[in-house]
Amino acid sequence: MRLIINSVIPNMRLIISTVIGVMLGFFIGMSFPTLQFPSGIISYIEDNNSGITTLALLNRAGTSTTKNNSLLNSNGTGKIYIPSNPKGAERLAPGILRPESDLYLRRLWGNPSEDLQIQHKYLVTFTVGHDQKKNIDTAVKKFSENFTIVLFHYDGRTSEWDEFEWSKRAIHVSAKRQTKWWFAKRFLHPDIVARYEYIFIWDEDLGVEHFNAEEYIKLVRKYGLEISQPGLDPSSGLAWQMTRRMSDREVHKETEERPGWCTDPHLPPCAAFVEIMAPVFSRNAWRCVWHMIQNDLVHGWGLDLALRKCVEPAHEKIGVVDSQWIVHQVVPSLGNQGKAENGKAPWVGVRNRCRQEWGIFQARLADAEKAYYIKMGITPPNDTHA
Repeated sequence: MRLIINSVIPNMRLIISTVIGVMLGFFIGMSFPTLQFPSGIISYIEDNNSGITTLALLNRAGTSTTKNNSLLNSNGTGKIYIPSNPKGAERLAPGILRPESDLYLRRLWGNPSEDLQIQHKYLVTFTVGHDQKKNIDTAVKKFSENFTIVLFHYDGRTSEWDEFEWSKRAIHVSAKRQTKWWFAKRFLHPDIVARYEYIFIWDEDLGVEHFNAEEYIKLVRKYGLEISQPGLDPSSGLAWQMTRRMSDREVHKETEERPGWCTDPHLPPCAAFVEIMAPVFSRNAWRCVWHMIQNDLVHGWGLDLALRKCVEPAHEKIGVVDSQWIVHQVVPSLGNQGKAENGKAPWVGVRNRCRQEWGIFQARLADAEKAYYIKMGITPPNDTHA
């Protein structure tokens, strides 16, 4: 009998200890719901500047999550879901959303609110190669400190530009053998450049001796131009009469082209037209134009004839600024980035693709508008420059 009793007592002690341990663990868990992380993965590395420990940050996040979870019932009622938020952000509280950005450079240290000594009001981009370095240096100096400077490099050479002081403050984006419209479609989304009132998207071969950017913007505002360009010196690189500088005025919005070229004085190329060489867009106009740029058509030919789709009335809001004028130097630098084939110079293949893209773009635009009118049951307008 003594042997039986001695064997039962230890078993009873074990059972009682186990029960007590389970109950104690349960009550501790209920009392401290935020202790969710094993001590082995908590790092107590402390930020000496802020005094906030990693543990404190994790506990803050854990507390927030636990409180939110406590508000949910079995079918998930209480979760954030806001259909009016931007696509993909429906589960975020509206107060945290920042749908727009900018190209302002920021520090890696200090208070974020003190990063910017000046918030640039305008943006200018040049698509450049190393051979035009001196010309771009001259051009950039025509733009005040109110401008963010962006260089799109089509030859992959970026470090050589650091000899210029302004280059150290500029944004450099490099992709070999790409055009400015390829860069613009990928890096100038309207939500990225929303802080800028005007966006200059310029070629590299422009002479700017008679140009001042701040004076140009004053005239753009004065005449209500949403899409514009400087007048071109008629002695070099002139393709259209509309872009020819008129020396007797500040701005012009219409002109006379060759006979038979303009079926309507308010339509391109006699009005509502600027070239893709040195265009300037208001923030609102660029939001529309960016969406019209085709992802696979990189040269932009034909785009200038369609810019009028983005402003209304186009013949009043598109114009050429004559008193701030430039010279087109006609340097085929990007054209020479093409590939020589069948004994032909590299620029020949580039020019052929330009013409091909023009036809493709015009066909796409016409087809898209026709499909829209058919869907809406509307007779298409009589517009031969659709």
